[in-house]
Amino acid sequence: MDNEFVRHLPCSVCGSSDANSLYSDGHTYCFACETRSSPNDTFHKHQMTSNVCFKGSAQRLHKRNIDEETNEFYKIYRDEETLRFPYYTIDGILKGFKVKTKNKDFYYEGESTDTFFGQYKFPSTGKRIILSEGEIDTASIRQAFGNWPICSLPHGAASAKKDVKKQIPFLQGYEEIVLFLDNDDAGRKATEEICSILPPGKVKIARLDNYKDASDALQANDAQAIRKAIWDAKDYRPDGIVDGSSLYEAITTPNPPCLHKYEIEGLNKKLGGVHAQQLITLTGATGGGKTTFCRQLATHLLEQGERVGILGLEESNRRTALGLMSCALGKPFHLKQYEKKELEEAYNKTIANWNLFLFDGFGSFQSDLIYNRIEYLAVGLDCKIIFLDHLSILVSGLKDVKDERRLIDTVMTDLRSLVERTGITLFLVSHLRRGSSDTKSAEEGGRISLASLRGSHSVAQLSDSVVCIESDQQKKTERNISTLRVLKNRYNGSVGVASTLSYNEDTCKFEEVDNEPDFNPSTDF
Repeated sequence: MDNEFVRHLPCSVCGSSDANSLYSDGHTYCFACETRSSPNDTFHKHQMTSNVCFKGSAQRLHKRNIDEETNEFYKIYRDEETLRFPYYTIDGILKGFKVKTKNKDFYYEGESTDTFFGQYKFPSTGKRIILSEGEIDTASIRQAFGNWPICSLPHGAASAKKDVKKQIPFLQGYEEIVLFLDNDDAGRKATEEICSILPPGKVKIARLDNYKDASDALQANDAQAIRKAIWDAKDYRPDGIVDGSSLYEAITTPNPPCLHKYEIEGLNKKLGGVHAQQLITLTGATGGGKTTFCRQLATHLLEQGERVGILGLEESNRRTALGLMSCALGKPFHLKQYEKKELEEAYNKTIANWNLFLFDGFGSFQSDLIYNRIEYLAVGLDCKIIFLDHLSILVSGLKDVKDERRLIDTVMTDLRSLVERTGITLFLVSHLRRGSSDTKSAEEGGRISLASLRGSHSVAQLSDSVVCIESDQQKKTERNISTLRVLKNRYNGSVGVASTLSYNEDTCKFEEVDNEPDFNPSTDF
């Protein structure tokens, strides 16, 4: 070498923390990805020299805890201040050396190969093979574990996928492939990349808990950690695939009991009460009583001592609170004028004694902010039940409103994830799409179906239950009569008319009246 090694550097190309080396003339060379930079930042691959010959001898590497026998097996020879790692063709023809200096500088002699380090030592078929990230790791594993076929990647983690792809025919000859790469970001990424191209069902992942790699473990005199990592190697499964045997806790944990009964008995019969970790969508025509129904349900739960969170995105907290007080006390505080003293008395009987938490963000439509507040209500304030009114406003807060269906899909997926992650019961108000009925509008008493929902596919798919309120707002004589219909019920599958409701303007509540008969195809279309 015409210049001297200065220090090790991280590599911006492959992400290695220490494989890049700086020299006195200003150039750098990364051993992991073989990238060379000149002082003017031009890059090229370093070429091997043509001289190929063994130098030095197999010696015990005291610091590494690797003995002469292991080094002789792989022909890892020490020559004064250098270690030399030989690379052979698959036919056993020596082509070149990777040379490591005392200062961890690397360079090459001879020609490059596409083979793994040590590959020529082993047959093309067998029971198991171990693949490590580097030559010293390979020697360390053999020192600790024994006589299994053990090889390493020729160019480290950065080129792992490319190098493994060239040797798939060799690896396919083994019944089991154990990947034992470094326990760092680069090693984990390389492991995933390798697994994506190897035969399914053959790959196991060995991982050290307390060390970066096998060499570190052996230097710490912890050969047992290496052996344990190999014996405990886990079958590789891509994200989303779960072994049934891992579901013991999930299966043997009893279903949580019903949290509360609905105030509407017909809804109880259909849904079996209010259950934990469910997303329940309530829909209906504009002005059909969705928000009122939610207030009534929330009031009932608050009176049972439940901790309830409410995010009313299209009304102030004052109006929400007055609406809850109206349901609880049977007076239209949200509609009529009352003296301060009467409002104080009503407040002390209701809001002051409830575990009620409201979102003070009227007009705030940023979805990430809303998700954050829902999670805080669930985790930080232990709210088991949360109301979100309504979906369309949340969607409108997203930047790209051109593809509404796609945006609704995104929001529903995020809400579903929140429910699963926190275990809450989320009541979601959702509007109908325009032209939701082929005969007459929902405001005129048109029949509502799952297809009537705005963003119907994702809302229906990701909700545990969908409940709608149907009413003919144009009929003066029966204006206060509504049909409560279950459109989806994942709990027990029971759908159809749950109750006939009458809205009492004096009590500000829906009251259950005689139920309609079950669905009759001759009359119910």
